[in-house]
Amino acid sequence: MTQTKTTKYLLAAAAPLAVMATGAAAATLDEVREAGKLKCGIHEGLAGFAAPNAEGQWEGLDVDICRAVAAAVFGDSEAVEYIPVTGSTRFTALASGEIDMLARTTTWTFSRDTDLKNEFVGINFYDGQGFMVPTALGVTSALELDGTTVCVNTGTTTELNLADYFSANGMSYEPVPIETGAEAQQQFLSGSCDVFTGDSSGLAANRATFPNPDDYVVLPEIVSKEPLGPAVRHGDSEWEDIVRWSLNALITAEELGVTSANAEALASEPQANAEINRLLGTEGDLGAMIGVEADWAKTIIMSVGNYSEVFERHVGVNTPIGLERGVNALWTQGGLLYSPPFR
Repeated sequence: MTQTKTTKYLLAAAAPLAVMATGAAAATLDEVREAGKLKCGIHEGLAGFAAPNAEGQWEGLDVDICRAVAAAVFGDSEAVEYIPVTGSTRFTALASGEIDMLARTTTWTFSRDTDLKNEFVGINFYDGQGFMVPTALGVTSALELDGTTVCVNTGTTTELNLADYFSANGMSYEPVPIETGAEAQQQFLSGSCDVFTGDSSGLAANRATFPNPDDYVVLPEIVSKEPLGPAVRHGDSEWEDIVRWSLNALITAEELGVTSANAEALASEPQANAEINRLLGTEGDLGAMIGVEADWAKTIIMSVGNYSEVFERHVGVNTPIGLERGVNALWTQGGLLYSPPFR
């Protein structure tokens, strides 16, 4: 098609921006490779998502997202430096370059995506805000919480959701601001607040670590949408692709039945389902398209498993947290979990 003068002008004007964008995109990947490790921002301590185990090693659902990206970039899921960040410091740490990516139970919202200039690469856990109370308080519904004191994390969507819910239902409350997860547990267990509010998965995680979990109950109401996912800096399109498709690899692997136990065998010979071949790097050139090795996704799966393996290992029904898959089931099983095709 012949270019008009206007088209030529627009293309010429866009060229410097494209160069700038390419330079920005390449920066993080280059810096990560030069450092020889991924700097991943995680929760300062939330069982099931990011918490040190008995040996002092970080583990959890969000931690495995970090490990997946390191496996894609380095072929080594252990090439990660975990940097705990709070609800108030996480976005500053990402914007300043202190961390290369954020994987810390962070809700994807309009303002965080646009005003704060973050890029959310997907959703690794669908959640919603709930309320936990001591059973001794004698309430069975959040609609009975009028006049209570509520522990709430600062710098989170939780604060606004709390205010909106109580206002909409004509109730009053006294907020008890908290900064970290450890402080939240301390204040709640000491009786400094009647109610602890946060993501329902986080409440279940906290409850599982209490000395007497049965003394506390998570109320049935879910009062918000909290799509949690990893984020990178705005303008880092190449890096964004790597983090996004590392997450998608976990989801697609579950859908295709590829696991940490069978990935090597499936890659050893062509499969009838061509998407399995593309995922494992034995067909096509998807790895080259994002600047990593051909078998990058196979390395991820063999290192951390597929999404189901990650979920069940850290927060599933056979863990102290005991979460059902629910909306975090695959779309083929009635859930919301869905990845674009590998093709």
